[in-house]
Amino acid sequence: MSFSDLGLLAYMNSVVDAVAYTDPTPIQEQSIPLILEGVDLIAKAQTGTGKTAAFALPVLQILTQNEPDAETCPVRALVLTPTRELAQQVADAFKTFETHLPSPIGIAAMIGGEDLDLQVAQLRSGVQVVVATPGRLLELVCSDLIDLEQLRVLVIDEADRLLALGFAEELGHLFEAFPVERQTLLFSATYPKKVVALTQQILRNPVQVNASGDMPTVANIKQRVIEVNALNRRPLLCHLLKAEDWKHVLVFVKSKRAARNLAAKLRRDGIRADEFHGDLWQDERTAVLRRFKQRSIRVLVATDIAARGIDIENLSTVVNYDLPRSPVDYIHRIGRTGRAGADGVAVSFVDHNDQAFFKIIEKRTRQSPPREQIAGFELKGAPPEKAKGQPPVKGKRPSKKDKARAAAARDSARSDETDDQDSD
Repeated sequence: MSFSDLGLLAYMNSVVDAVAYTDPTPIQEQSIPLILEGVDLIAKAQTGTGKTAAFALPVLQILTQNEPDAETCPVRALVLTPTRELAQQVADAFKTFETHLPSPIGIAAMIGGEDLDLQVAQLRSGVQVVVATPGRLLELVCSDLIDLEQLRVLVIDEADRLLALGFAEELGHLFEAFPVERQTLLFSATYPKKVVALTQQILRNPVQVNASGDMPTVANIKQRVIEVNALNRRPLLCHLLKAEDWKHVLVFVKSKRAARNLAAKLRRDGIRADEFHGDLWQDERTAVLRRFKQRSIRVLVATDIAARGIDIENLSTVVNYDLPRSPVDYIHRIGRTGRAGADGVAVSFVDHNDQAFFKIIEKRTRQSPPREQIAGFELKGAPPEKAKGQPPVKGKRPSKKDKARAAAARDSARSDETDDQDSD
C-alpha cells in the first residue's frame, strides 16, 4: 500500500515525496484514513514506528482543506506531549512538512523553560498548530493568552507517559478549556488503567488500532546482557567504547546525581561525554541534545527523561548502566536505537542483585538474550542469600468484622467528644 492509497490528496503526497517517505508504516497505514474520516482514535504503537507522521500528515490536510473562521488564524490543532524535548521534536516534524505545503499555516512549540513573552508573540502572529507540554499550556490558558475556541483536532501523544509523570490534574483542567466539539486522537505505547480511564472520559465512540503487534520490542535491536559487578561498570563501559569502537552511545542511569557523576568521570577518562536530566535549564537541555545529535558528544549519560520520544538519528548503541524501574521503561529505553528500520544494539549491565528483576524484563519482552562476561571484568562473588521473613501468625490479622467494629467504635468516640464539646 502507498501513501496515495490512504486518502492523502495530491499536494500531501508531494509532501511525502519531498521528505523521502516510501511505504507507510503499519501505524500510518491504519491511522491516516481514520483520522481523515474525522473519527476519534485510540492508537497503540511503540516509539520509532512513524507515529508522528501518522497524525501530522492527516491533521495538516484537515487544516488546509478548511479555512479558519477568524482572520487571526486561531489555534485549530493541539498536540500534548509529556516532555519538552518531544514537544520540540514533534513541532519540528510539523514544520518540515509545512515547508512543502502550498501555503504556511503556522506551527509553534509551547514548552516550559522558554521565554513566555516570545511564545505569546508567536501565538499572536498567527499559529494554527501548537505542540505543548501540559504545564506551559495550562499557564497560557489560565492567563487567557491562548485562544482555543476553534480547536478542531486534539492529539494526546505518549498518553501513558503523561499520566506516569503526574500530569493527570493538569489534563483535567485543560480538558475543561477545550471545545466539546472536536476530534481527539490518543496515542500510547501501553494502556494501563489510568490511560483506559482517560480514554473513557475524553473520547467519543473511538476506533481502536494496534500497530504494536505481538512483539513488544523492536525486532532489529540486538539485545546483550553483560554480567559485571557494579563497581566495574564504568571501567567496562570505557573498555567497550574502545574495544568495540562505539561511536554514538546513549547511557541510561537511575538518577540525576548518577548522570552528573558518570559524565564527569568519563570526561576525566578522556571521553567526550555530557549529562542530560531534569535539573538542567531548558536551554542547557536543548544545547546538550543538539551537540549529541551533531555527534560533538560521543556519550550522553541520561535519566529516563530521554527514554520517550527523543529521536536520535542513527544512534548505534544504548546502554542500561542501571536497569530501569519497569519492563515498559526498558522497552522505551532500548527503542532509542534501531529506529525506522535501522539496526541497533542495546546493552544491559547486570549484577547479582539485578538477576531476578532482569528475568521479569525477559518475561515481559519475551526474549532471553544470552549472558556474557567480558574478560577482565567478570562477575565475581556469590549471589546474596534471600532473607526469609517471619511466617504469618494466624489470628493476628483483623478480620473484616473486626475492622468494621473498630471503625464503629472510633466513630462513636468522636460523636461522644462532639456531644461533650457542645454541652460545654
